[in-house]
Amino acid sequence: MSKILIRHAVKKYGDHTVIPDLSLEIKDGELFTLLGPSGCGKTTLLRMIAGFNSIEGGDIYFNDMRINDLDPSKRNIGMVFQNYAIFPHMTVYDNVAFGLKNRKLEPERVQALTKHYLELMQISEYAARMPNQLSGGQQQRIALARALVISPDVLLMDEPLSNLDAKLRLEMRSVIRRIQKELGITTVYVTHDQEEAMAISDTIAVMKEGVIQQVGTAKEIYQRPKNLFVASFIGRTNILPARVEQNALLFPGGYRVELEQRLPVENQKVQCSVRPEEFVICQHGEEGIFGVVREYAYLGPNTHYTVETMDGITVEIIEESSLEDELQPGQKVLLQVKKGKINIFDQTGCRNLVRSEAHES
Repeated sequence: MSKILIRHAVKKYGDHTVIPDLSLEIKDGELFTLLGPSGCGKTTLLRMIAGFNSIEGGDIYFNDMRINDLDPSKRNIGMVFQNYAIFPHMTVYDNVAFGLKNRKLEPERVQALTKHYLELMQISEYAARMPNQLSGGQQQRIALARALVISPDVLLMDEPLSNLDAKLRLEMRSVIRRIQKELGITTVYVTHDQEEAMAISDTIAVMKEGVIQQVGTAKEIYQRPKNLFVASFIGRTNILPARVEQNALLFPGGYRVELEQRLPVENQKVQCSVRPEEFVICQHGEEGIFGVVREYAYLGPNTHYTVETMDGITVEIIEESSLEDELQPGQKVLLQVKKGKINIFDQTGCRNLVRSEAHES
């Protein structure tokens, strides 16, 4: 297995710089996810690690070995692609055994390892079948078995679930997480799906325009995003303007929220990120943000509301469903926020003012 160290990596296509200066450390045995919107550079970075893309600056190491100029076939990586990339003219067994035969292992060893990984991926019964006779989820299991059977130091996965339907994606998430932990293999996983990243990852790096915005656990990134981009990209959030006055938030309309943590600013405009589940809807009271219910959707455990505030901002609210009737469109409400979970950003959105020094390190 390998630790991956990336130092000041640069990727250019002609005069266009895709990754300007990127540094990361991926721990041995970790499932590390590169997460970001399309075109942010995450697949480019993965292909740099694999050796499929050149590096115009910086260094990449597997443990203490610099691999910048090492041929992909010499890096001992396993690769799982979005489109599976399995051989349609080979049986399931031959697809999985391909890499072993290519390395000229003894036939008995090839047979034993292939059988083991077919069993591990729960596709032994399909060994003699052709790939086109199997479902998308089963084909992805073949691709994963083929990548793992060669005992790679690093497993690279590029949007491996994006071609599957919702039910199969959930199933394969669990398979990937279970197998990765069982084998303890260092894995770099690329996705644009936030929920997928949060479900499987040990660590997530959020990317934007070739720049790492934040690295942390799913909980850290969701609860204390480093900037407004991360807050908006991970999960859903509502952005409300406010002003910091005497270490309290003053929202338009006069709603005042005393803060528990002292902020490094005073008498400044800020932007507040409030997750849909962090609002409290009140129908009576004196303090809060006044609004009108525009829509609601009952979704079993939760009810989702769309509320328009008195200053014209539309917010999404998620509340646990109750036996009482839902609030109806046109109904006036008062919104309060759970102040312990609110995130407050400077006017530019570049800095979270409630992140502690420990978060910043």
